[in-house]
Amino acid sequence: MEDVAEREGEGIEGGGGCDDGLVAEYLSYFGMRGRDVYSTYKRLSSRDHINAHDREDGLGRLQNGIGKESTNPSWKHSLPHVLVAALSSFLFGYHLGVVNETLESISMDLGFSGSTIAEGLVVSTCLGGAFVGSLFSGWIADGVGRRRAFQLCVLPMIIGASMSATANTIGFMLLGRFLVGTGMGLGPPVASLYVAEVSPAFVRGTYGSLIQIATCLGLMGALFIGIPAKDIVGWWRVCFWVSVIPAALLAVLMEFCAESPHWLFKRGRSTEAEIAFEKLLGGSHFKSAMAEFSKLDRGDEAEAVRFSELLYGRHFRVVFIGSMLFAFQQLSGINAVFYFSSTVFKSVGVPSDFANKCVGIVNLSGSVIAMILMDKLGRKILLFGSFLGMALSMGFQVIAASSIVSGSVAMYLSVGGILLFVFTFSLGAGPVPGLLLSEIFPGQIRAKAMAVCMAVHWVINFFVGLLFLRLLEQLGPQILYTAFATFCLMAVAFVRKNVLETKGKSLQEIEIALLPAA
Repeated sequence: MEDVAEREGEGIEGGGGCDDGLVAEYLSYFGMRGRDVYSTYKRLSSRDHINAHDREDGLGRLQNGIGKESTNPSWKHSLPHVLVAALSSFLFGYHLGVVNETLESISMDLGFSGSTIAEGLVVSTCLGGAFVGSLFSGWIADGVGRRRAFQLCVLPMIIGASMSATANTIGFMLLGRFLVGTGMGLGPPVASLYVAEVSPAFVRGTYGSLIQIATCLGLMGALFIGIPAKDIVGWWRVCFWVSVIPAALLAVLMEFCAESPHWLFKRGRSTEAEIAFEKLLGGSHFKSAMAEFSKLDRGDEAEAVRFSELLYGRHFRVVFIGSMLFAFQQLSGINAVFYFSSTVFKSVGVPSDFANKCVGIVNLSGSVIAMILMDKLGRKILLFGSFLGMALSMGFQVIAASSIVSGSVAMYLSVGGILLFVFTFSLGAGPVPGLLLSEIFPGQIRAKAMAVCMAVHWVINFFVGLLFLRLLEQLGPQILYTAFATFCLMAVAFVRKNVLETKGKSLQEIEIALLPAA
């Protein structure tokens, strides 16, 4: 371990195989050096008692690549399970975008037209529900398993969408949106956990990007289905009813999917974990995956992680970094663009139908590119470049809103800035945080830490949705977009200093590297 500590500066970004730099950077990252390693983690469960032989064997496998299969497992085994899980992200995107085209007709039918606060509540009440759902997501996912958690998130989505579709008052609409939000808050963190835990290491980044692609498809679906809302009275009700179909599909198809082997092993159900791995990886690879598990602690569940440990205990730093990544993601202004893009485009004379189609296509295109690059360039590079591009895009928005340009130039800058903003977001800031955090959180805290980080995400998302139109009216676009650009630049500095690269490493390898010496 002294050798490892001496090579602290080397990092782990260099390639597919693990070396001393992987261990060193992670130990440095958590503030663990020399004797501090033991004192920081002295209250761990039976992990502390892994013998020296197993420890050195595990590190040797990381350093030399020994023990890995000569060929990767087939991605075809796990893909169907990932695609079913992605339905939750499709629903997430759909419910985020369903009020974009329909908000005007909803406000007219329910009698709150012209009230920006009421319109903001229709958007943000859903996000308030998502905050509540996300708070409990980790405990639900750890308590009943990933598959049952998916099925539980469907129930409030179906009930809430039905209430919104039949609403005749704003109060009933808001209650329906709140219920939908609780399901939305539960789904995304469980999806990130599940995809990370069932995916082979060599395609985990690609599969993680499928979550973002599904979200994009959900947003685009909501935009396209909402187009007739301006011409057909009551069409917005159909838009809410449509969401019941993918929700029901998720509940039914998840019954045929494999449970997370990580969750099964943590619960002491090794035989079932082995069967799940065989289903996900194929017959010739599941044994090596189970061998990796043997280096980890089966009894994590026996020593429950207290909530306080995530906020100011030994896990605080990694949870803080995860929370900040989600905070910067939302403070960049991305969901203000998604929620109110129709309003923004209309203000510069661009037909909202055309503009929203472009937003959806650009978002999807960027997500597909991110899927291709995720396991090639790595998470950190994509995240760094994404926030930098978003800052530049907001700069275009600021210039478009100034007196420097006018007329068609301002229109092109405004629309181009929004499209570039969405594109650069979809390359990194969209797909990376959820994937990265599900990789670096130790198995003992993974679900609960994701819940805390997603709660931060939803709190900020709520206030952005509630206040964006009011701030746009009172502060003006220049000041507001300058603030968004500033947050993006702060994110660039934060990513450079704190984010580590994890591409090509199995979850077991990352966790073994984080284990202290006995």
